[in-house]
Amino acid sequence: MQVEWYGQSAFRLVGGGATVAIDPFGDMSALSGRGLRWDYPAIEGVEADLLIVTHEHGDHNGVEAIGGDPFVVRSLAGTFDSPLGQVVSVASEHDARAGTERGHNTIVCFALDGIRVCHMGDLGQATLREEQREAIGAVDLLFVPVGGMATIGAAAAAEVVAALRPRWVVPMHYRTPRIGFLETAEEFLGGYERVVRLQTSLFETGQLAESDGPTIVVPAAP
Repeated sequence: MQVEWYGQSAFRLVGGGATVAIDPFGDMSALSGRGLRWDYPAIEGVEADLLIVTHEHGDHNGVEAIGGDPFVVRSLAGTFDSPLGQVVSVASEHDARAGTERGHNTIVCFALDGIRVCHMGDLGQATLREEQREAIGAVDLLFVPVGGMATIGAAAAAEVVAALRPRWVVPMHYRTPRIGFLETAEEFLGGYERVVRLQTSLFETGQLAESDGPTIVVPAAP
């Protein structure tokens, strides 16, 4: 499987002749009016067979950036039969106060190219509940927010990794040279021995070494 990071929580996954786009962002110029810097390049030229939006915030729901005629799973919990197979979208919260501060979030799971993928969206609740862990099931490739503030931070993200025990973990939604808010990923990365820092924003899972514990994969900021 090929994985490309566009910044924040936006990814393109390609495998088995199909493409999945997750949490694309659109025009983020409004952030400058709030004194926030956002320098990630616009997402262009991406077409998808499956488009996933974990929740309705502007840095995650830029569906207009994705072309083609994708099957869309958008901000809704449930089990969906997509052309790529079953997609499980698990209800969760964007904050530690039962969604009363930032609303709901969905954790979305699916299989692509024989790899079980889980994207946590903007998970903000302090811990995963047992029924959420059961609904998520086995995970090979986990995308988890680590930047704190609006989502979980390093410690809670490490608990998610320990609970789900994926083969590979890609941190997301953290401060990079492209944005001027959130915390960096360094506290989270410091808790692991196997950290692969890439020179590009794109990688192939087939190039990653197997291990008996999670390997943290850090794509370069676009």
